[in-house]
Amino acid sequence: MIFTETPLGGAYVIDLELIEDERGFFARAWAEEDFVAHGLNPMIAQTNMSKTLRAGTFRGFHWQDPPHGEAKTVRCISGSVFNCIIDMRPKSPTFRKWFGVELSAENGRALYVPEQFANGFLITTDNTVVLYNVSRPYAPGGERGLRWDDPTIGVDWPRPVEHLSPKDEAWPLAERG
Repeated sequence: MIFTETPLGGAYVIDLELIEDERGFFARAWAEEDFVAHGLNPMIAQTNMSKTLRAGTFRGFHWQDPPHGEAKTVRCISGSVFNCIIDMRPKSPTFRKWFGVELSAENGRALYVPEQFANGFLITTDNTVVLYNVSRPYAPGGERGLRWDDPTIGVDWPRPVEHLSPKDEAWPLAERG
């Protein structure tokens, strides 16, 4: 695996290191020792999967506040998404800054999302499946969220957001200041 740190400290794009032959390829998609070597949380307490039928659907921005914080490793295994993260650590020099990357079945790329980062993805092809490992089980009382169109964040989406869940539509705007 090839780890590339993003401009948001502690978040990494993870590319597969392919071993190819006439049959196709082999690659490690996850290895505890590689995560530890990069100072990342290697714990997997739960694996989640979502299938989204329509391009233009947004899922997120969600995170868990301490003590329920969870790190995530997100990978698209069918179709493609624009995965966006926001640093929600109040004392971070990149507080409320965002980073986005295309994750697709074609590029095999994953995104490591540290604790206290909002995570969301915009589906860019129909019938997309996303698989993500989380470091701790979901705790309903610890969940937080932001709206996809928050002007204080200013995400530059690659296509219009057309479909949202009522929950994602109802998240508040970030408090100014």
